[in-house]
Amino acid sequence: MKLEAMAVLLPEVAGHPNRTPFSGVLTLVDEPSTKPPAGARGHRVILTRAAALAALPSLLGMAVDCAPSWDGHDARRKCGIITHADVEGSRLTVAGYLYAKDFPEVERQVRQSAPGSMGMSWELADAHVADMRAEIWTLTRATFTGAAILLREKAAYRNTSFEIRPQRCRTLAARAGRAERHHPREGAGAAFRNSSTRKENQWKPREKTWAR
Repeated sequence: MKLEAMAVLLPEVAGHPNRTPFSGVLTLVDEPSTKPPAGARGHRVILTRAAALAALPSLLGMAVDCAPSWDGHDARRKCGIITHADVEGSRLTVAGYLYAKDFPEVERQVRQSAPGSMGMSWELADAHVADMRAEIWTLTRATFTGAAILLREKAAYRNTSFEIRPQRCRTLAARAGRAERHHPREGAGAAFRNSSTRKENQWKPREKTWAR
């Protein structure tokens, strides 16, 4: 299994009220979408692994957004940030932070949803389609401009996911500090480390901007 990863490292702030860590599967590479993305003229699409790897840096620092109905994109409702991106096998995974204090309803929706019911969807610009006449469009180049959190059943790729990761609170951080003072090796092992468009329906030949 080959792993490619990039991350923006942010300083850890224990118990930060507006930084709730998340992780998710944004899309699959070298596999056709379950259904056509918005703006693809009814075509299912394949994002090649090479295109995904080349575009990986463009994901870092981009926002995650969500629509109130949880069924699409709202690029003006940015509720978090992507700080980490991997391509592992056929999965393009991401991690980052939700702005939980600013968007408490987003954190509440994810926490209260049934396990496995939330998914993700990418947003792209400058997408290059190898053959516009093909039944399934193959994307050989693209730039990520963000991502959306939505119900997994609404995503073009059904095997995406989104979940909140455990977060250390101040009490846990203090305990970890005490453990490190008394048991340096154990404390180091217990330390927590964070590694870390709006839909466009107008398509121009060969160069596209779209949101899945």
